[in-house]
Amino acid sequence: MNRKNFLKTVSTAAVGAGLLSSNSFAEISSVSKKSVIKPKRLKTGDTIGLVAPGSYISELELKDSIKNLEELGFKVVYTEKILLQNGYFSGTDEQRAEDLINMFKRNEVAGIVCTRGGYGCARILPLLDYDIIEDNPKVLIGYSDITALHYGIFRKTGLITFHGPVSISTFNEFSVNNFKNVLMNPSNEIVFENSNSGEDENPYGVVSIAEGKKKGKLIGGNLSIAVSLIGTEFDVDYDDAIIYLEEVGEEPYRIDRMLTQMIQSEKFEDANGVAMGIFRKCEPKITDPSFSKSFSLMDVLQDRLGNLKVPVVYGMSFGHIKDKFTIPFGVEAELDSEKQTITLMESPVI
Repeated sequence: MNRKNFLKTVSTAAVGAGLLSSNSFAEISSVSKKSVIKPKRLKTGDTIGLVAPGSYISELELKDSIKNLEELGFKVVYTEKILLQNGYFSGTDEQRAEDLINMFKRNEVAGIVCTRGGYGCARILPLLDYDIIEDNPKVLIGYSDITALHYGIFRKTGLITFHGPVSISTFNEFSVNNFKNVLMNPSNEIVFENSNSGEDENPYGVVSIAEGKKKGKLIGGNLSIAVSLIGTEFDVDYDDAIIYLEEVGEEPYRIDRMLTQMIQSEKFEDANGVAMGIFRKCEPKITDPSFSKSFSLMDVLQDRLGNLKVPVVYGMSFGHIKDKFTIPFGVEAELDSEKQTITLMESPVI
């Protein structure tokens, strides 16, 4: 009996013995029972709210952000909090949480784009008013540290959010086409095909680590952030999931440690597949004395994920790179490791 089934059995027995209330049992046995909520699709001319929920941005980065979104045909609004600085954060935790909730409350705002990741999003998760978010569902997009918002919001409300460009990202043709195909002009079946533009350094290419084709709900984002939420109230259910992961600046032993934590937390046990982006700058440092003895990134990925008996692909077009997919968090998709594609089985917006 695995740990999940053991806990369910023990909890059921405790309820029967009167040691736990049925409400307590529901909290223990369920990671998330919220119905999925799809936001409205974006349209040319819509107003986008800019927020900085993690690290701060400069005035030049704000100007670039506005330019990027206006060139996509959107109007842009933001508050005075957008340029606040508090150490390495953009304002205090309370200010960052207030600014995000303010954008959900504003009727004229159709979607919310995060200016950057950095660090800080996990700190504001307990401060967010999830009733307001659930009552005002909108597109929210960003990647890296924004992963914490994707997890927390989906866990608490069921709202589909999007792992994609932040406002200071490179909005090249590949990224813009993916953004529009998912958020503005979606079909009921969207195929993510990897870029071959050569814009991003990827020494391994796209690698099928384990063969197969399976469907499941898309769950994931930045590996470090996903691991940091294990055991918290903002973690999500990985059962039947297609887990997508990206990372930057972590050496192989750290990738090993994080994947091992996911394995030992049984996150892959009932998952249906693993899709990895380009793990940028994640090889051992040449200047490190132990460089010659280190495993490579691919050594670690094959060792930790190669025996999962579900499709596993590395090197897909997302992460800290220029050519980016816009990946919805929580919708049904199919991972095909032979074709090296992800296919959305439903529109992520209405």
